[in-house]
Amino acid sequence: MKFVLSTFQWFIFILIGAIVAPIVIGDAFGLSQTEIASFLQRTIFITGCATLLQVLFGHRLPIAEGPAGLWWGTFIVYANLAASQALSTDSALRQLEATMLLSGLFFLIIGAFKLVNTIKKLFTPLVTGTFLLLLTAQLGSSFVKGMLGVGYVSDTIEAKIALPALFVLFITIMFSRSRIVFIRRYSILLSLLIGWLLYFLLQLTKPIEKYTATFQFPELFAFGKPEFTSGTVITALMLTMLLLTNMIASINVVEQTLEKQTPVDYNRSSIIAGINQSLSGVFAGVASVPLSVTAGFLMATRTFEKLPFIFANIGIILLSMFPKVLSIFANIPAPVGYAVMFITIAGLASLGIQAFHSLALTERQLFTISLSFMIGIGSMFIPSESIAHLPNFIMILINNGLILGTVLCICIEQIFQLLETRRNRTDET
Repeated sequence: MKFVLSTFQWFIFILIGAIVAPIVIGDAFGLSQTEIASFLQRTIFITGCATLLQVLFGHRLPIAEGPAGLWWGTFIVYANLAASQALSTDSALRQLEATMLLSGLFFLIIGAFKLVNTIKKLFTPLVTGTFLLLLTAQLGSSFVKGMLGVGYVSDTIEAKIALPALFVLFITIMFSRSRIVFIRRYSILLSLLIGWLLYFLLQLTKPIEKYTATFQFPELFAFGKPEFTSGTVITALMLTMLLLTNMIASINVVEQTLEKQTPVDYNRSSIIAGINQSLSGVFAGVASVPLSVTAGFLMATRTFEKLPFIFANIGIILLSMFPKVLSIFANIPAPVGYAVMFITIAGLASLGIQAFHSLALTERQLFTISLSFMIGIGSMFIPSESIAHLPNFIMILINNGLILGTVLCICIEQIFQLLETRRNRTDET
């Protein structure tokens, strides 16, 4: 019974993490409901395959993969280019396929030449803490708006949608703090089922999409033949470095949560990440990345065993091939999904604070944190249209405060360490 419930809870967690991105991106590109449903199917298939490959052959940790926020941003940037007629929609989507294939190649090269450990040394507790708090800040707005129902029915907050979601948030918090082990362990699953039922009884769920096919394997190169350009090469290279930063930080966070003693082979993880990015290009879905929010999920549920996690991903892959069944899970109200995942995101902030707490923070480190937060959080509020004239890879960097702030933190810390090393050598001579 414990195994079944743990597996189902992982299954729901992974599924929720994969559903939102393709729906939002499909809408941005103006895809039809049928095209969005197919895009959703391919993304869920990629997510299940990517997670399974990593847990079996890559980092070998129970870390859920999901559509990378960085890829979300990249898709939206290309959607804006298509909307401004700088590119046709077909061309934009084919270039995205090419970018994911190139990113996969770069990941494979980094892993094959064992370059990851060199990059890993950059991720000190200072950088990890900054990354986690910036991640919480970046996700906070989306989760609050999503929970309050903004965009679910209309672009305004409606009490009939927001109040039930707030109730779901309340019971999720209560369940996660319950003295009853069963309730605490399955708090997210129980809260989700209650919230889904509540929205159904209040007639707030959306109609289920109808499919004619019972079984359907994801389509290859659904957007057409990949379109390679100089821009896709530059964008893919920049994205790979940023995604590698994200991957290392996510693995680090989950390692700390699990208190794992055996070191992770990051080069092997990079090779598997390369395969996963390439699969995303082949199947024309949203490329995935290890999700830091898994650490919050593990803290909330205490589900550390790998077997339920593995079976949950097998279930995700199978689900993606049955559109009629997938349509039922895709009917989970978005506000409920945001509400039950809210404390998981909040848990990341506590991990970030713990990382800072492990340091005897100096004035130099406080300066690094403050400057990284100021620029990272500040860039989150730059309107996309104000940087639309810039090259794609610069737009992507500026438009992602999480990565910009984290990269800045790494650079400042390394500069200070270099200056300190030179000063010490001067004193010795």
